[in-house]
Amino acid sequence: MRAAVLAAHRGELVAPPRAALDLAGGRLMVTAGGTDRWYGHRAYLVGAPADQVVVLVEDGRLRAVAVGDLLGQYRVGALGAVAADALARPDAHRLGIIGTGAQAYAQAWAIRAVRDLTAVTVYGRDPDRRAGFARRLRDELGLPAVAATEPAAAVRDHDIVVLATNSTTPVLDPGWLSPGTAVTTLGPKQAGRSEFDLRLAEAAALITTDSVRQLDGYDPPFVLAGTAARAGMVGLGAVLTGERALPADPAAIRLYCSVGLAGTEPALLRAVLA
Repeated sequence: MRAAVLAAHRGELVAPPRAALDLAGGRLMVTAGGTDRWYGHRAYLVGAPADQVVVLVEDGRLRAVAVGDLLGQYRVGALGAVAADALARPDAHRLGIIGTGAQAYAQAWAIRAVRDLTAVTVYGRDPDRRAGFARRLRDELGLPAVAATEPAAAVRDHDIVVLATNSTTPVLDPGWLSPGTAVTTLGPKQAGRSEFDLRLAEAAALITTDSVRQLDGYDPPFVLAGTAARAGMVGLGAVLTGERALPADPAAIRLYCSVGLAGTEPALLRAVLA
């Protein structure tokens, strides 16, 4: 995924904003991307139960088709790990997660590959689900995960914080953040329905995303559209190459807004086949 982000930054991976097509059974969402050698797309239906489908074409021939949600989940997880590795302090080792679903799991799965996690705290509204999620992280990933009874406990004194909810209202108070925290937001981030608000962006010294172009294509618009925070955003590729330096102040907050860079689904499928 790091290679894909860098390829997009260099213009080698062309990844236009997602397209939406209104059909009788729901809204068909399509993301596509490719290089001079391969291309592919992901298609999924919103508003009705249906499989996600990822198609990879290489050298003009169909190479693979993947069906199901797992490829997409781990792709977003891997992108989140690339961002966490780039934004978090070198000594970051405490992870907090708000959210207990598949995307939250994929983030923990991937971030453990780039940081030696010595503490993991998770929070979700349902006590049974958050306890079960913490247990799953312990049993399947070997992480020292515990469940918190309030969201602030999954944020305070943590080096990396992941928001992975479907909440349409803010789930984090920036006042909970410790100095130098790197924050990832995966859930809704559109005007009128977002898991974070302008206060978090205003608290951050650096805001990045895997695709500025896709963020600007949101309808309804991106929650930060028209703000100074949006004007100061940079692509994750610029951070990876060093074109945009990290804040000099180690206490500065760093924010990553994940949109799921188009074209990374077939890129991951190609990597899996390799």
